[in-house]
Amino acid sequence: MRIKLFFVNILSDIKDNYFDKILRRRSGSKFNKENLNSWMKLTKSERFNLSKKESLDYLAERKNLLNQIRNEYKNIIEKN
Repeated sequence: MRIKLFFVNILSDIKDNYFDKILRRRSGSKFNKENLNSWMKLTKSERFNLSKKESLDYLAERKNLLNQIRNEYKNIIEKN
């Protein structure tokens, strides 16, 4: 019985801490005027990580676009 209670307590602690952070990150990944308060509630490290992630996503998007342009340019040159 003690072991069962122990595992229940651990699982509830994990649920309270871990899953709330995951849900907050997923739901709060895009910030605008309407959810400014949720952005203000983030810690400094969470804001930094979010900024870093957005920067990496933007970089990947730019690389993909540049590769598409290069491929189209190659196709145009090969056709002529």
